[in-house]
Amino acid sequence: MTRTDTGGPETVPPTPSHTVGPFYGYALPFPGGGDIAPDGHPGTVTLHGRVLDGAGDPVPDALVELWGPGPDGTVPRVDGSMRRDPADGGFAGRNGIEFTGWGRVQVDRSGQWVARTLRPGARGGHAPYISVCVFARGLMKHLFTRVHLPGDEAAWAADPLLSRLDGARRGTLIAVDEGNGTYRFDIRLQGEGETVFLEFE
Repeated sequence: MTRTDTGGPETVPPTPSHTVGPFYGYALPFPGGGDIAPDGHPGTVTLHGRVLDGAGDPVPDALVELWGPGPDGTVPRVDGSMRRDPADGGFAGRNGIEFTGWGRVQVDRSGQWVARTLRPGARGGHAPYISVCVFARGLMKHLFTRVHLPGDEAAWAADPLLSRLDGARRGTLIAVDEGNGTYRFDIRLQGEGETVFLEFE
């Protein structure tokens, strides 16, 4: 019988990386996760799209997180996303009044996701954008990207990221205006038209 010495970190062989899903799907989504701005809030925009794999097929069990400042560029600091009922400690959800700046949406079987938010304002020398994080089966790490909305073109040339990308790559970070305050932003994990993803050290 062969034994492995597990007495210290220097003698323990490394374990392989694990993917970030799909075990999270039953616990992380919550009711109203895409309601970053309440229904009827002035200036609300709808952002929607699909999460697609390298073959262009939908990824049916992904999660999309979004963070964004308000129209004035200020990141909200309100307790409106994961409130608890003070009486029983149960999950009460969003309060339906405040803009929280953050949301988490589970995609459906066709890879579709949708969120309601406010148009972001510029901050920190960047053109206005909403940060996006994608969790999906097969990923060793979650992926970060960002979405820019049409109408902010004047700020794109000076943006530290957008100004370094060629037109095709830059286009993967820009939503499509569908009219009536609705924007489409598809996330392609790899292959032709792959979304630009960011690394943070």
